[in-house]
Amino acid sequence: MPGTVSATASTPPRVMTGEHFMVGDHACAEGALAAGLDFFAGYPITPSTEICERLAHRLPQVGGTFVQMEDELGSIAAILGASAAGARTLTATSGPGFSLMMENIGLAAMMEIPCVIVDVMRGSPSTGLPTLVGQADVFQARWGSHGDYGIVAYSPSSPQECFDLTIRAFNVADRLRIPVFVLMDEVIGHMTERVVIPPAQQIPRVDRKRPSHEPGDAVFLPFKADADLIPPMAHAGEGYNVHFTGLTHDERGYPALNAQTHEQLVTRLVNKVAVHAPEAILTEEVDLDDAEVVVVAFGCTARSARRAVAMARQQGVKAGLLRLISLWPFPEERVRDLGRRDAVKRFVVPEINMGQMCREVERLTHLPVQSINRAGGAMITPQSILEVLVS
Repeated sequence: MPGTVSATASTPPRVMTGEHFMVGDHACAEGALAAGLDFFAGYPITPSTEICERLAHRLPQVGGTFVQMEDELGSIAAILGASAAGARTLTATSGPGFSLMMENIGLAAMMEIPCVIVDVMRGSPSTGLPTLVGQADVFQARWGSHGDYGIVAYSPSSPQECFDLTIRAFNVADRLRIPVFVLMDEVIGHMTERVVIPPAQQIPRVDRKRPSHEPGDAVFLPFKADADLIPPMAHAGEGYNVHFTGLTHDERGYPALNAQTHEQLVTRLVNKVAVHAPEAILTEEVDLDDAEVVVVAFGCTARSARRAVAMARQQGVKAGLLRLISLWPFPEERVRDLGRRDAVKRFVVPEINMGQMCREVERLTHLPVQSINRAGGAMITPQSILEVLVS
């Protein structure tokens, strides 16, 4: 197949145990391999290209398949097909390619096909600033494809988290049968730091729920959900009667174009993520016990925010940080709880966009929410955040 790299005779380890200095993109690629990645399809695009390049070299060495597709439309279609056949699959892109993937992201949600999509965010919209940082894709990740469905998205703030959260993304995708996003930004993707990779046996793996029925059993309904709202997944080619479609479908997987079936299906697609949100949500809290000003930040901006909080404390301002490790589902209850505290007077939300996640905070609290925005291209400095904290 054109663009396909086949396995070689040598077999380097799938898990590169030990301490390494890696850029975030490479750490993400190694996290995918450690998670059991079988199949990658993608198209080079700055600033995610290093993920593609790393996997082009590493994945065939460990028995996986790498395919450079003709574009991002083909990339997302390829990983959905491979996942439907049982593979753990990944693609990586940046803003313009992410936009091209949106229709098939909705298809993945509708067909309940697990996969991981890495978006290394850059300055936008359109072609924007290909080599510089941005954080403006977070709403697109949540609402980019038409219709109602649930998703999970993680935002690493270090190369170590690029590794760790990629593994988590695969496990959540397989657990819930959904597409899961890793929303890195250019600074984290190109940052070099120490990454500690544990032994393979210490890396958690959550596999897809599998049918209890034998192939050919007429009783088996491939989209009949259990009490947890997640149907067991039968893979194409195993002998099961499996029918995947983007149309509204019944528990057999066949089109059923009526209001009642659509209501039941879409409600379940939304609720299966909402019900399991506590499993997916991750945050980090810094100095929140007595905080009067709460900074909410993610990605590279959270690194500046952490420093700004420490500097504010040195000046007598009781500031604290709520770092969003998971962006979606949003940690609504935690933000509400902080907003109800007598001590807390206001929230500050720095982000490299013109104001996106600040809207999530605004809808959850009656307190003032100050947004610190930059359109893209450069980080928000600790000093810029400090000036707002002490004002």
